[in-house]
Amino acid sequence: MNKIKGTGVALITPFNEDFSIDYASLEKLINHQIDGAIDYLVVMGTTGESVVLSKSEKREVVDFCKKINAGRLPIILGLGSNNTFALVEEIKSTEFDGIDAVLSVSPYYNKPRQEGIYLHYKMIAEVCPLPIILYNVPGRTASNISAETTLRLANDFENIVAVKEASGDLQQIAEIIEKRPANFLVLSGDDGLTSKMIAMGGDGVIAVIGQSHPKDFSAMVRAGLKGDIEKANQLHEKLSPIYEPLYIDGNPAGIKATLNIMGICKNILRPPLVGVTEETYNNLKRFIGH
Repeated sequence: MNKIKGTGVALITPFNEDFSIDYASLEKLINHQIDGAIDYLVVMGTTGESVVLSKSEKREVVDFCKKINAGRLPIILGLGSNNTFALVEEIKSTEFDGIDAVLSVSPYYNKPRQEGIYLHYKMIAEVCPLPIILYNVPGRTASNISAETTLRLANDFENIVAVKEASGDLQQIAEIIEKRPANFLVLSGDDGLTSKMIAMGGDGVIAVIGQSHPKDFSAMVRAGLKGDIEKANQLHEKLSPIYEPLYIDGNPAGIKATLNIMGICKNILRPPLVGVTEETYNNLKRFIGH
């Protein structure tokens, strides 16, 4: 599925001081991505603090993003839960007009074994009218989607078209790349490993840092996909100093602080999340040059 090759960005949800959604900053952010040559937008993923938004807020944010995007880029919608039946019903009731695919995180907290993860995605695939991207992020979900389970799902369901791999396990990722069926995409879910994953045969990334630095990060990905490893490595090295301060106090705290320094949005998160420490903020400022 060519629409999700290259660089996608997992959008934050900007907030005002009263924790209401800051739509003016969201508009600025969307245009920043498009001007920076990003390939597609991911709305209401975990970086968008979707778990602390109400159903009506989520719907309003998605509608606003579609309006501002105005068909310029593909839009991927984040839909995930550890309640499989509830997620199936949510998918059935969702209006997918203007949405190109669904990104669905593996069930979190309840730690199903591999057969339970398979069943979860099987039930989603049977009702979802759009292509599905699996999202493996063990650091947040407390369980890993094994290479075997990813490949089983990829082979069994035509509408499961990709995996966002954030396990950090390069051996597992290499196995998926080697054994995947034709047209199944492997996307990096780890900014710092993106260049390496593309060199291994990966197809792109759903990024966080691409949100603040879309031109450099998307250029790195394009260079890697074209086989220009030297240019990709140069851009990776240019960006690498920001990776640690961007994540040391959690995501999306780091990227919101970065975007605040750049004048794109306020440095506000909804509880229980809080902003980065003063030390981290200053480290981010030094990288950005403010």
